[in-house]
Amino acid sequence: MWSTFYMQEDDGRPGGGPGGGASGLTGAMGMRGGMSKRRAAATPGTGTSQQGQVKALFFVAFVGMAIAALGMSTEFWVELAPSKTYYNNESCLVAHYGLWKRCVRTLWTTDIDPERESCGPASLPGGDGEPNCTYFKFFNSGDNAVIFKKTTQKSLNMAAAGLALFSLFMMVTAVVCIIMALSKGEKFFLKPASFCFAFSGILVLLSLIVFHQSVLALLASDHTVPLHHELSWSASCIGIAGAILIVAGFLFMLLTLSYSPWERCLPHHHSVT
Repeated sequence: MWSTFYMQEDDGRPGGGPGGGASGLTGAMGMRGGMSKRRAAATPGTGTSQQGQVKALFFVAFVGMAIAALGMSTEFWVELAPSKTYYNNESCLVAHYGLWKRCVRTLWTTDIDPERESCGPASLPGGDGEPNCTYFKFFNSGDNAVIFKKTTQKSLNMAAAGLALFSLFMMVTAVVCIIMALSKGEKFFLKPASFCFAFSGILVLLSLIVFHQSVLALLASDHTVPLHHELSWSASCIGIAGAILIVAGFLFMLLTLSYSPWERCLPHHHSVT
């Protein structure tokens, strides 16, 4: 009786017999496999679906960077023009400039809209062909520029250019982070990328604001020649690019969250579906 009870008890244990040993080995392997799966699930990374989202957002950010580069490299940030009748002849002068250089061109008065009081716009065909463009000297020699007897404020112009260059550096840093996130499959790199994109957009908009203040300072430096000023298409590109980069940075930040904001805001809707 005691021997029978001992054999039954021994056979019931996981490692008591051949059958128990096989089942114990299978259970141990299953536990190890489950732990490895949970460890892999706990490890942060970018899946295939999330990589598609990252690529889509990176395309949006790339569009913003391209528009920002276009605006920074062109000289149509602002147009300055006196009255059409200021020179009392058949032509008038219009000037336009950006961060790096200024251009002055002559326009025929007959080509200008009769309802327009000032000379321009600068996109009209000029009376003397190509515009006369010169780079600003306050970047190398520190000299201010004179436009229609008005003097630029080099501190404001250099501040606007410095903000623009720093925003380009932040864009390049964000691109490097996105490339690392896609190549390494690590979700961590999305956080600095989101910050760099958003911060570069803010810097771009600040550059536009400081530039506009430099234009106002230029106009207030001398009142001999009354000028009409208006921001041109390069400034519009800067404004659009700044908004796109800020939105792209915010969306990249949403991808770094460990949960879906929509599921957190609408839990009942997702539980029903």
